[in-house]
Amino acid sequence: MRIGIQTGYWSRRPPAGIQQAIVAAEQLGLDSVWTAEAYGSDAFTPLAWWGSRTRRVRLGTGIAQMAARTPTATAMQAITLDHLSKGRFVLGLGASGPQVVEGWYGQPYRKPLARTREFVDVVRQVMARERPVSIDGEFYRLPLPADALGATGLGKALKPTVHPFRREIPIVLAAQGPKNVALAAEIADGWMAGFYAPRMDDEFRALLSEGFAARSEERSPASSFEVMATVPVVVRDDVEQAADVIRPHIALYAGGMGSKEANFHKASLDRLGYKDAMDEVQALYLEGRKDDAAAAVPTSLVEEIALVGPASKVRRDLARWESTALNTMLVQGDPASMLTVLAAAQDSTTTAGRVRAAAGSALSRVAPRKV
Repeated sequence: MRIGIQTGYWSRRPPAGIQQAIVAAEQLGLDSVWTAEAYGSDAFTPLAWWGSRTRRVRLGTGIAQMAARTPTATAMQAITLDHLSKGRFVLGLGASGPQVVEGWYGQPYRKPLARTREFVDVVRQVMARERPVSIDGEFYRLPLPADALGATGLGKALKPTVHPFRREIPIVLAAQGPKNVALAAEIADGWMAGFYAPRMDDEFRALLSEGFAARSEERSPASSFEVMATVPVVVRDDVEQAADVIRPHIALYAGGMGSKEANFHKASLDRLGYKDAMDEVQALYLEGRKDDAAAAVPTSLVEEIALVGPASKVRRDLARWESTALNTMLVQGDPASMLTVLAAAQDSTTTAGRVRAAAGSALSRVAPRKV
């Protein structure tokens, strides 16, 4: 299983030590680096900045929100980054939720699956550069017809002036709902899961199989499909103290990343069997009692979707993920914790002593040995 770093959302400023951690991790065999966006920092700019210091790792948006850009603008950024990185870019896309799409971007959220199909179609047309881009869809119309509201009638079908570095840039879809997961398996090159519990692996595999059955023969084979998940990691001597670092993150998603009527993150956690607990977390969060909401997150849930505790426990728990559908784990946390997981994952293929020595050297440059 490959290990990538999910740098996540910025808070007030860029995450401390992330550049050094990425450079150090590349030396240890890091597979990829991923950036996120919501309504603060964007996903493309940090990826270009931090990625410029690397030579081998893949660089992915995890995820770029489709409502933030037209599909042609997204394809332009993908082509540009793929050229600059010499073919290392991966385009991760997501529909986000109505709270952000309608509240921040002022775009309607209706029919997110149908919109995703059209969006991906346009992006692939741009990258292929076989003919001028055109689509007469429900959500996107290129060129804009003369009878469209405000149109001049002078629109012309175009194709990019830049020749893409690759005819196809991998597209990964972030998805949590069952239909979204199946859609990713049908039209994309990979699926990025939010809350992936190894216990639910059979259910996830079934959803992927449903999508593979509808997959076009023109797409890459299902055997090359990439399954990845963001896994928070906190290395601490005490499990509860480590879990306390993750609890506010889960409470934010269950309580604040969506409304009471539509919260896809909470629904995903509900499906893991924690509906009663998540109902309480959401209620407390919406009342403004964020600390109480975090405290209500069960430790068992944290341990299912994250790696927490002493380094020895993290190494043991990592084995639970190796038999799942995942072939890429995106670890998220402080630099020392992330590099600990990377070193542990490399033990099976690299001399353990050499990796631990390299990890120790890297950690000494980016963070204290004890966190």
